[in-house]
Amino acid sequence: MNQSLRSFLKQLSRITALIALVAICFACEKNIPFEESTVVPAAQGNVSLKKDNNNNYAISISISNLAEVNRLQPAKKVYLVWVETEDRIYKNIGQIESDKGFISSKLKAKFETVTSFKPVKIFITAENDQNTQQPAKQIILTTKNF
Repeated sequence: MNQSLRSFLKQLSRITALIALVAICFACEKNIPFEESTVVPAAQGNVSLKKDNNNNYAISISISNLAEVNRLQPAKKVYLVWVETEDRIYKNIGQIESDKGFISSKLKAKFETVTSFKPVKIFITAENDQNTQQPAKQIILTTKNF
């Protein structure tokens, strides 16, 4: 085999390995849409879920058209993000706040956290207490089980 062919094959194998690595990285991240809300029908969003090297789960949520929590019926004080684990345990992983800035024409919300709990579902409730350990019955947004 001549030198230029060998060099070409070596370069081709490097490119193939790089493409495979990029594909693996994208395959590790799940993008899960929220189902349509019956409480806030205009709200739309998705969850990005990625397992890291420490077996933790990075969760990133992006929502648009999320009504201010005090405008709900009945009015509440905070939106909370919950994970449902494989054992059907619900964990409060934090508060999500809508961006209602002067320039914002749409009520948007973003949330990011890392948890050691392996989620099978992620959902958002409206609560009066940010430290509550049990989710309210009224779910604002939810994913399907994944």
